[in-house]
Amino acid sequence: MYSQPITRLHRTAFVLMIDRSGSMAEELVFCGRRIPKAEAVAEVANGLLFELIQRATRTDGVRDYYDIAVIGYDGDGVRSLLSPEHWFVPVSELAARETPQRTVTVERTLPSGERTLHDVTAPCWITPSSRGTTPMYEALCRVQELVEGWCARPAHADSFPPVVFNITDGESSDGDEQELRDVCRRIRRAATADGGVFMIHVHIATAPDAQSVLFPTEEEVRTNGSRYARLLYDCSSPMPPALDEAIRDLKGPGARPPFRGMSFNASMAELISVLNIGSISVSIQ
Repeated sequence: MYSQPITRLHRTAFVLMIDRSGSMAEELVFCGRRIPKAEAVAEVANGLLFELIQRATRTDGVRDYYDIAVIGYDGDGVRSLLSPEHWFVPVSELAARETPQRTVTVERTLPSGERTLHDVTAPCWITPSSRGTTPMYEALCRVQELVEGWCARPAHADSFPPVVFNITDGESSDGDEQELRDVCRRIRRAATADGGVFMIHVHIATAPDAQSVLFPTEEEVRTNGSRYARLLYDCSSPMPPALDEAIRDLKGPGARPPFRGMSFNASMAELISVLNIGSISVSIQ
């Protein structure tokens, strides 16, 4: 399970869900700047899209190793952030678009260990937005339809299953806890021959001193005591053993599996780490 390499004949899919509710206007410190959470998440999302394009680039061009969907949810409902007509966009199409460029600040670590900030120009597919409520349940129902449809296509029967990331800073405004657990269970049940859909929830911290819980074990969630952390744990996928070492590098050598694909009170740096680990769960040939 979760071992099928990605090829042009066996592509996979990434679904990125982004909370764009009003609370995402709250500010935090990211790369030395105090900016709204919505802006920071948009930068991270654009960075992930750029990284996926780079991974799919070969001497003959960008190969369609991935289908990508980015879904925003806020007080105006649920929508595709990549295309007004299609939810999934092949990675080659995304790379070929004429995309606005913007200057972003990135942090780099020098050989000496010193960290420096640099301004670079990067493509901007996702723009920040924050308004209204948090229709997470509606967004998850849409994701269920998308991944079930993707997995049901004969061409994807043997592919690595889709990977879903849900980035949020709060709780759903439209579904109760049992409804959220049920729809996430249905999403994870959608499957190819290589396994069920892989789902990771990332809750962003509001308070700068919030205690984070990254890729927790059940004991860690129980010790944390947060009702919402427990809900996200129940809604997420177990992490494949192949990623145990990468997770230990993030959590510390004393961490012991099994780990769950969720994070609670994550900083922006931790969000990037979680996305990186989740996206390297697939290997390309």
